[in-house]
Amino acid sequence: MNLFRRVMRWFFLLLGVMAGLITAVAAIFARRLIHPPRQRLWGTPGDLGLAYEDIQFPAQDGVRLSGWFIPAKADSPRHGATVMLVHGWPWNRLGLTADDIVSGLDGSKPVDLLRLALALHRDGYHLLMFDLRNHGESAAAEPVTFGWQEANDLLGALTYLNGRSEVNSDRIGAVGFSMGANAILYALPQTEMIKAAVAVQPTSANVYARRYGANVFGLLGKVVMPLTELMYQAAGGLRFAALQPAFPAAGAGQTPVLYVQGEGDRWGSPQDVAEMAARTPQAHGPLFTDSLHRFDGYQRVVDHPELVTNFFEEHLSA
Repeated sequence: MNLFRRVMRWFFLLLGVMAGLITAVAAIFARRLIHPPRQRLWGTPGDLGLAYEDIQFPAQDGVRLSGWFIPAKADSPRHGATVMLVHGWPWNRLGLTADDIVSGLDGSKPVDLLRLALALHRDGYHLLMFDLRNHGESAAAEPVTFGWQEANDLLGALTYLNGRSEVNSDRIGAVGFSMGANAILYALPQTEMIKAAVAVQPTSANVYARRYGANVFGLLGKVVMPLTELMYQAAGGLRFAALQPAFPAAGAGQTPVLYVQGEGDRWGSPQDVAEMAARTPQAHGPLFTDSLHRFDGYQRVVDHPELVTNFFEEHLSA
């Protein structure tokens, strides 16, 4: 009996330790959804020789947003055409450094959006790079909603651009990555000002949570991610299943949307993106690219900006 009791004590002790560990991990990831870590800006367009303005403007619902306006050269042949770059979670307007503990755990890799901005600028476009709410230097409006409320940031950006004399409001495009792509899809039914959009690896929140959990935690992901979702909901977030960009994509109207998705994405899903494209009235693609990880899909666009510039050449031309 004494041996049995000792065994049971150790069993429940180990069970308690495991439960505590799972809860702690879930809390860490829930915090990233509710209050994402803010990356400091590690550079500026001036580092690449680009003239730019530090700007601030309100989102449609009043949240203060910070960013840069990068004017095209005076002799640009684009006649005021402008492109917005919309970053992912938990990035900032420059992209992602992937230098924190969680990035080391899940295999995140750096993303340099300034490289893409340089290519678009060389092609003659004005550029707007800004931090979404809860990111970079923009104000907090917690929790993160993976595109749903962040669409208000894009609508505010469009209002800002409409007030600039050098911007042709009939020739505005947007490139979004991950949550930024989601935000574009949520914004499209609410505006006709976005004339062309590139959505790089958008994802439904429940698909992302399930696949991310399985990739990073294995079988424990089936416990960690539901617990993370409960904590997220307790902080005011929606159920992950409610955050599905395929539904607003159906209301994108006549805006052409190019979908780009890595086939080897371990967190997102090519099938999920294919469904979004199937519901989008003027979908192009999906353009599936070779990849071993989600970040390979982002890098494909950064390394091959012609995927974006050729699309905008067709759909933002005078």
